[in-house]
Amino acid sequence: MSRLDEEWADHRPAVFGAAYRITGSVADAEDITQDVWLRASARESLDDVRDLRAWLVTVAARRAYDVLGSARARRVDYVGPWLPEPLLTGPDAAEPVLVDETAGTAMLVVMEELSPPERVAFVLHQAFEVPYEQIADVLGRSAGACRQLASRARRKIAAALPARPAPARERDRVLEAFRSAYERGDEAALLALLDPDATYTTDGGGRVFAARKVIAGAGRVATALLRVGARNTFRLEFAEVNGRRELLVRRDGRPAAVDTVEVAGGRITAIRRVLNPEKLTSVHRS
Repeated sequence: MSRLDEEWADHRPAVFGAAYRITGSVADAEDITQDVWLRASARESLDDVRDLRAWLVTVAARRAYDVLGSARARRVDYVGPWLPEPLLTGPDAAEPVLVDETAGTAMLVVMEELSPPERVAFVLHQAFEVPYEQIADVLGRSAGACRQLASRARRKIAAALPARPAPARERDRVLEAFRSAYERGDEAALLALLDPDATYTTDGGGRVFAARKVIAGAGRVATALLRVGARNTFRLEFAEVNGRRELLVRRDGRPAAVDTVEVAGGRITAIRRVLNPEKLTSVHRS
């Protein structure tokens, strides 16, 4: 048995995790993971590779960097807001992934605003502790330039994300109350849970009905949620998504959407709903 055969199962989650963080797509990450396996298998020997995990992760990052460039070009024509593909990460999930704050939905949304080199440098150094000298090989830049890219990415992310996320217990309480109010169609309860400046983003990709602009303001968000709820019989259940407790929306027993929710100060500040069927393929499998 080769070294790759012996160690692949241990390193595969990191390979997938790097590709997913960089692309924001489960489908692309799966393709990249398979490509990394094939490329590694094609090598005559891996005996000269001291740290196989780091080597595999950088191979994945190089491929993901190429994919990210073409994916961004495609998103110019994307219908409505684009959200990252949700990834189920609980014990029954089909695809394991290294879970930390760099794989969270809010982080992936913010990383969409980074340039591709900033995103790659940040993910490799922050999530996988890859030295800048190796990141330089991926990006074709100097180690110093890669250090600056990662630093710039950290500053942008820090400015966009809350410094102190809500504690898990507080967040769970708000999610429980939101689920109850939404399923009851209780407008007053929803308004009490929503921050005055709350936003509601829906990603349908032009394939299902969804708002094509971000809805802002507690009143507008509550109205939009209730209108959709009145047209459909939804049931919300809790699921671990991207390493955090979120909401899986079912219609007629089938997954219809995934809601990721941001909470601050005891209120919901953002709801992001992925409805695009193409982005729910891994959810259906799980």
